[in-house]
This record gives sequence, C-alpha cells and structure tokens, in this order.
Amino acid sequence: MAFSGKNISKVTAGRSHSAAWATSADTSSSLGESEPFSTVPAQYTALHGIPNHRLRDRLLLLNNFSNLIYSSWRLFNLQPNSSDLGTVNSGEKCITSSAMRSILSPRVFTLPLVRTIGKTMVQGKNYGPQIVVKRIAIGGKKRPKTIFSQISSQVVKLKPADLRLPARAWKVKLIGEGADDAGGVFDDTITEMCQELQSDVSDLLIPTPNSLNDIGYNRDRYLLNPNLSDEEHMQQFKFLGILLGVAVRTKKPLDLHLAPAIWKLLAGLSLTPEDIEETDVLYMSSIRGIRDIDEQGVNEHNFHEVIPITCFESQSSDGQYVPILPGGKSMPLTFHNRKEYVERALLYRMNEFCKQAEAVRSGMASIIPLPILSFYTAERLEQLVCGIPEISVSLLKQVARYREIEEGHRLIQWLWETIECFTNAERILFLRFVCGRSRLPVNLTDIGQRLQIIRVDKDEDTLPTSQTCFFQLRIPNYSSQAVMAEKLRYAILNCRSIDMDNYMLTRNTDNTMEVEEEDDSIQG
Repeated sequence: MAFSGKNISKVTAGRSHSAAWATSADTSSSLGESEPFSTVPAQYTALHGIPNHRLRDRLLLLNNFSNLIYSSWRLFNLQPNSSDLGTVNSGEKCITSSAMRSILSPRVFTLPLVRTIGKTMVQGKNYGPQIVVKRIAIGGKKRPKTIFSQISSQVVKLKPADLRLPARAWKVKLIGEGADDAGGVFDDTITEMCQELQSDVSDLLIPTPNSLNDIGYNRDRYLLNPNLSDEEHMQQFKFLGILLGVAVRTKKPLDLHLAPAIWKLLAGLSLTPEDIEETDVLYMSSIRGIRDIDEQGVNEHNFHEVIPITCFESQSSDGQYVPILPGGKSMPLTFHNRKEYVERALLYRMNEFCKQAEAVRSGMASIIPLPILSFYTAERLEQLVCGIPEISVSLLKQVARYREIEEGHRLIQWLWETIECFTNAERILFLRFVCGRSRLPVNLTDIGQRLQIIRVDKDEDTLPTSQTCFFQLRIPNYSSQAVMAEKLRYAILNCRSIDMDNYMLTRNTDNTMEVEEEDDSIQG
C-alpha cells in the first residue's frame, strides 16, 4: 500500500476526487529546530547588525503571536465602526491596525477566508442567474452602453446569495452574437469591463494626478472618482465591489490597476499624507511649500505674491478646486492661518474617496466575508483580487535600446543576468525605479516608450541612476557582476521617492525658471 510506512494514522476521502490524511507533527522542521539564517535580506536595513539569535527569537515571538490570533480570531469583533467602547474594543482595533496586519502570518487570514467562503458557497449549480449584454450595434442603431453599466444595472438587483458560486456568478447571454456562455463569455466580459473602467468610456475611475502630470509613482494606477455620488453611480461602485468579491470567490484575478490608497481604503484602513504623496507628489509639494513658506523669508506682507490661493479651497484628485470645509470659499487664506489650511486640505484629501470606497466595500461584503479582510494589508488585498503581476525579463529585453554601449557588451550581459536572478518583487521595484510603473502591458505594442540603457561616464562601481519620465537606466562601469547586482539592488530598494518639496514655492516665486528633468538618482 502506498501509505504504508509513512507514519499515517488516518485517511479520509472527500468530494471532487480529494483525499486527506493525518500524521504526527514533524518537529524537525519547526521554527524552534531550524538552522539560524546566515544573512539578513538587503531590504531589511533596520535589522542589519542585530545578532542572528536575537532575530530568531523575535521571529519565534511573531510566529507565536500569529498562532494566538489564529486560534482566537472568532472572538474578536471585526466589524468596522463598532459602537462598543472600552479597553476590549481598543485592543481589537489594535489587532487590526495597519502595523499589526503587516506582521501577521498569512495563515491568520488565509485559512479563515477560505473556510468561510467554502461554507457560504452555492452548491449544485454551475452558474448563477442569466443576464443580457449587447456588445455590438445592430441595424445602424446607436452604440450600446458600456458592458460595465449594462451588467451592473442587472446584477445589483439580484440576491447576493445567488452570486456566491465557485465559477460563474452569472451567465451571460449576448444579443446579436452566437456565443453560448460556458465560461468563456463570462471571463471575456469581465476582462472587457476592466478595460472599460481604465479607459475614457467610463468615468467611474480616474487616473492618478501623477499620471496626468507624468511624474512620480503610480502613473499606471486609478482612483475612485470622488465627484460621482448620485444613486446611479453609487450602485455602480457597489457593483465594482461585487466584481472584486467574485474575483476572490472564483480565483480569477482582475486586471485592475487601482492605486495603493484605494486598496488601503477597501481593506478598512485610513489614509495618511504619505498615501496622498504616492498618487499626487505635486500636491504634497505645494502643501509643504505653503506650510514652510516662512523658511524662505516669506511673511504676511508678500505671502500672496508667492501663493496664488486666496481662500480655503484646494484641488481635489480630479483637479477641480473645492472648499475644504463648509464655507471655505468665503474664508480667506492668510500667512497666519496657513497651517490650519494645510491641515484641512490634507484632511479633505485623506477622506475624499470614503463615500465611494464604502459603496465598493458594501458590494464586496455581499459576496465575501468582509470582516476577515480586517487582517489584510492593502498589498495582500490587491494580490488576493488581482494576483501578482509578473515582470517578464524577455519582454524587457525586447523593448530595450542601448546608447553609448553595444548590446553584446559585458555590462549588458551582467545587467540581464542580474535582473533574471531578481525575485519578481525585485523586478517590480526595478520597473518602478526606471519608469515609475509597477506593471508592463501584456502586448508589446502597448509599451509607449522603449527602455533606454545608457552607459555614463561616472566613477567605477557607483550607483546607477534613472529618469522615469524617459524610461532610462544609466549605468557606470562595474568591476564585476556581483558589484553591479549589489549596487542595482540597493538603488531599487532605497530610491522610493522624488524630491519635489519646493516645487510649488519655486514655481510661484520664479515663473521663468525651467523645471529640470526629474532624476530618480542616489549618489554613491
């Protein structure tokens, strides 16, 4: 028998050709018996210099803490905005805080989610209710509505319990097309909806300000449109949440590039000024310029010669000027109340998507157990819904162009060998370093710029630099591939922001000054 001599005490057969068996725990591979690690990964700079045995003790503590949370998570009130008061509720909020979520072991949130989804799954059906979609104009009639608006108007009226299926939450009937939905049409329409949401045919999502200004990070990401708050659009935001929930249930990732700030809100976390800067670096630069303008010698007499804003209005994420508090349009901005203005402006920006995000979360809650997401970080929630984007080295090679160096040069060979040895997470960081984006399009023709690899005349073995506006990587000469790998890894791990703090002040004090090309560089 195949199981003989394997220390197996029980075997159980399940549905769907599955089996499980029980055996005694293998203590030899437990954390307490494992060999101490020899080196600390480069990205954990705060841990460098700490003895390995102390790091091992800390890891044991974190592991035991995760085990404790895993064994008792059912006792916590994970509902947001709970009215319960007292130290118990404060402790629960601490457990689900952003800092705590990042140190929890994946089993704390993965297994409860999988089990809860399994227990609430509709059994005995291959697909959910049928909906009708018209994708093509027939007989010279006007172009039909977007697929997203057609499906959302029908799905939001259905019972949520009927949509909790493992494969097709609904069956699509296409008008004027001969396709029969055996799964392919369902998948195809979801793909098209994601494309619509991230195009000009839909206004539910808007590009980040960094995208419009072509500066900073997250230029390939989208925000919820804060100006859409009528009932029709709230229903569409709710359907977007249903779509996210269906992706989790069906394990079919969505090609949806929401900004990290939005994923954070969907995970039930509050935004910080750092989150705003991740999507709008110029706005945060202007805010800091107003707050610290006295350091530049500006006072109450020449304040408005430098700052053109006259009242408590500020730009929203879509570029419109809006009051940042009731009656803000009639409240003058002065040198003396500028810090209050900055606080109000930041508070507005950190809450401008809350109404739309709550509508999305309500849609998610109808499909998946939302309280368990209280253990998820924004990054893990995005991976749950969208999967992990793979950065293809072969695709990067196809779009690469070389300046001041030949393709067959040893530096180029070392570079590609280094990137191939990177983990996918490091490749994403590399891509962010050279172009400010975190994903590449699937089709080669969709890449608007070519990756320019330029050899520069700098001291040997110094750090590489990049220009994200032009998709450029600038490399000096290196004495070995090992040195190149070390320098490149340091650059992508540590160059995470662009210094634009004085942009607003500089622009307003000297309109004739030319803005230089942004240069994501670290001096070696």
